[in-house]
Amino acid sequence: MNPLLPDATQLGGVHLQVSDLARSVRWYHDMIGARVISRENTAATLGAHDDDRILLTLHEVQGSDLMPPRGRLGLFHVAWLLPDRAALGRLITHLSDRDERVGSADHLVSEALYLQDPDGLGVEVYADRPREEWSIARGEVEMASLPLDFGDLVRAANDAPFTGLPAGTVIGHVHLHVGDLESSAHFYRDVIGFAITQSSYPGARFFGAGGYHPHLGTNTWAGSAATPADVHHARLLRWTVVLPTANDVRAVRARAEANAIVVHSEKNDAFSMDDPWGTRVAIQCDQP
Repeated sequence: MNPLLPDATQLGGVHLQVSDLARSVRWYHDMIGARVISRENTAATLGAHDDDRILLTLHEVQGSDLMPPRGRLGLFHVAWLLPDRAALGRLITHLSDRDERVGSADHLVSEALYLQDPDGLGVEVYADRPREEWSIARGEVEMASLPLDFGDLVRAANDAPFTGLPAGTVIGHVHLHVGDLESSAHFYRDVIGFAITQSSYPGARFFGAGGYHPHLGTNTWAGSAATPADVHHARLLRWTVVLPTANDVRAVRARAEANAIVVHSEKNDAFSMDDPWGTRVAIQCDQP
């Protein structure tokens, strides 16, 4: 039997490398309503309003052309999960008022908007449907990509004004371009311990803990010739899996070391490691 992460597994903060910190901070603040928590010369932290959790850290590398070329392995998008669909409706009105072009989809389990930040890094903002409305078939969550009902979402906002990302917003999932799906399953299922929640979507697999539809997506849509983003590109630097106890963290580390994966020790029992394509994931405990 494959190891499984605890049901209480969540995602923590994401770190992105960007080419122009001021521009990126302004975009995340003005476009999706992130709150700037702190800012230094080359880094800034962002989160939701009335919520002290750091959801995104932006790191500027100056003097480089960081626009990522197409067809790179690594980040497909970072997905911000809103606490309810009314918040998504308010965001739709806000983006419409700014004449911002967005992609969209009804995934059955969720309703989502898709944008690109100034460096071309993918951003999803979405709201989940109640779990009791999710359909499970053959042990997997049923998902699709259907047209989004914008009007119904706007009506759910009940004409309330957009005031930024509300408290309770979290990083819901991360979606990655990978080299092949079997290797991604070995690393993210067999080593880390996510369960595969959906395997029939063309060219993609989705992983989660506690039955969540995905905490992680992987896909091969970048193509067979794709290579990892390098140090000069805007890219995902690391993302974080947060487990309930230190023992849970140690269990993942033991599996990594048993598979001869290099681990990097961090504070307390936390550690990080790279997936087969160089995307770094940190494993840490929810307790101080």
